[in-house]
Amino acid sequence: MVTFIGKATAKVDDKGRIVFPSLFKSAMASSGEEDMSLVIHKDIYSDCLEVYTFAEWQRQSEAVKAKLDLLDERHAKFWRRYMLDRAVVVPDSKFGRISIPSELLGKIGVKKEVVFLGSDYKIELWAKEVFDAQILSDDEYRSIARDLSSNQR
Repeated sequence: MVTFIGKATAKVDDKGRIVFPSLFKSAMASSGEEDMSLVIHKDIYSDCLEVYTFAEWQRQSEAVKAKLDLLDERHAKFWRRYMLDRAVVVPDSKFGRISIPSELLGKIGVKKEVVFLGSDYKIELWAKEVFDAQILSDDEYRSIARDLSSNQR
């Protein structure tokens, strides 16, 4: 399993392509991940895209599906919607660019610059302005840390 750590920014070119950060390509290579296929999926709760290795996407989607009864109409509709906002991309071998469908980039408000944030088993892809606006302040961050700390006792 690949662990993604770090943050990188990139610009979207005129054709909608984005250079996939080398620090994440290196993480995939060093973990022995031979398949460079990535699954891009719209996050359910935040205005970002989730980027998974193909193998990790299979694990995650199977875990979701295991919780569903696909004969239940609501569950079937949820599964259909869950599968809707996704795409498979592969970085090109020459420059490492990925082409994410414009409708997915539009859902998260991408204009010209994006932030890739390593988040353990996945990468979050944000429009830079949206990313900057949603970061917790130092005070909020410390407050949550204190709450978590007090819950451990």
